[in-house]
Amino acid sequence: MAEEGTILIGKATGDAHKDTPRYEELLLRLANRHGLVTGATGTGKTVTLQVLAEGFSNAGVPVFAADIKGDLSGVAAMGEGKEPFVKRAADIGVTYAADSFPVTFWDLFGESGHPVRATVSEMGPLLLARLLDLNDTQEGVLNIAFRVADEQGLLLLDLKDLRAILAHVAENASALSAQYGNVSTQSVGAIQRQLLVLENQKGDFFFGEPALAISDLMRIDRDGRGVINILAAEKLMNNPRLYATFLLWLLSELFEQLPEVGDLDKPKLVFFFDEAHMLFSDAPKALVEAVERVVRLIRSKGVGVYFVTQNPLDVPETVLAQLGNRIQHALRAFTPRDQRAVRAAAGTFRQNPAFDTEKAIIELGVGEALVSVLEGKGAPSVVERTLIAPPSARVGPLTQQERERLIAASPLKGRYDNAVDRESAYEILAQRAAEAAAAKQAPQQAGAGSEGGVLDTLGGILGGGQPAGRGGRRTVTVTERVITNVASSAARTIGTQLGRAILRGILGSMTKR
Repeated sequence: MAEEGTILIGKATGDAHKDTPRYEELLLRLANRHGLVTGATGTGKTVTLQVLAEGFSNAGVPVFAADIKGDLSGVAAMGEGKEPFVKRAADIGVTYAADSFPVTFWDLFGESGHPVRATVSEMGPLLLARLLDLNDTQEGVLNIAFRVADEQGLLLLDLKDLRAILAHVAENASALSAQYGNVSTQSVGAIQRQLLVLENQKGDFFFGEPALAISDLMRIDRDGRGVINILAAEKLMNNPRLYATFLLWLLSELFEQLPEVGDLDKPKLVFFFDEAHMLFSDAPKALVEAVERVVRLIRSKGVGVYFVTQNPLDVPETVLAQLGNRIQHALRAFTPRDQRAVRAAAGTFRQNPAFDTEKAIIELGVGEALVSVLEGKGAPSVVERTLIAPPSARVGPLTQQERERLIAASPLKGRYDNAVDRESAYEILAQRAAEAAAAKQAPQQAGAGSEGGVLDTLGGILGGGQPAGRGGRRTVTVTERVITNVASSAARTIGTQLGRAILRGILGSMTKR
């Protein structure tokens, strides 16, 4: 049975625990020491994730989890009490109780949940460079663009703002190069092309306002249970770079905004990053260092981070060293890389003399796992072969109608649904361009006005003393028309000042006749 201040993971199996059952439990006060859930496809990682998410919710801890296949959405629906779950609960020694949990759905594209947005400024040049796959030179130009925007008070909110500031940087490349270093139009063009690729992948949906308020991920319902925030990530998987960048941005925002709290009785928020290998695949060293730094320091903000992936080798060693709570489902050892992964996974546990850890990893059945959690003063427990507890809510996805009904009833409905486009870099730079064009056009218009005035004067003089025709209008002779047309053409062709001189000459010759 799970004690207060703990989350039941499952029951340890093996001959050593027949007489005195041992329950594997996650201590809430050490849950911000992060964790890792690994295992091959179909071994039960998603169910384990759901068990942990339900446990945190019941303890009043908000949860954020990416739902890669849509299976996790079932946590919002009442459990069905299927025979395998009832039997599993009995085998563990607990009573199965069906339940449902408070859930908020999110979607970067705004299709299967509330839209998630961030401004370009919040994302910053480092993460944007990662998202756009820029080289060092292009990243340098992007940093210059952000600096120029900051110095000129230009808000960078959405992608059109970023495009506008990049165009501004290209137009002023010579002046900026003298101040910040070389700014090549080729680099600007390359960044613009990458922005086009991002827009074609619907990445522009993510940038803009209203931006996500971190506090909306940390809500508690009326019953005191933490809200489980589920990010619909099925389509997001088509753009793994956007997925990885978003997750890292979210961690960075939490780190910047949340105060230092030290050790708490339970975390303020827990993250589950499914398909964690996407966060590190082909990641530059600087980005891996950023992830490591955030993971290492964010625990003091009361936030726990749990990576879910197939292979422990997917996570860099520097990050892996920060993950204290570990649940290892079965791995397959068909290839040399698989065999290395099994050895690496076995080597990270505090060994149990009762069994061979490396061999056990290969032999585990569905719903079984090797579990080692932090206990006492933060030391890892001896690894135990464990039968994972059944979840209380539905296992499997919601129907589309169920999801839509929950979204419509969400307390956050209307807060993020409609995008807001306020004045920012794009509008300000467009206004500056319009004012510059108008200022350039003003002298030309002034010259055209002077020319017209002289021609009117010429017409009046030419018409002086001549009788008016019918309707009070003076009859204009063919000669006068020709002279007027020639003068007007000369004024337009030669220019304002020279045109006036010609008109004065023509006028003088005519008055002498």
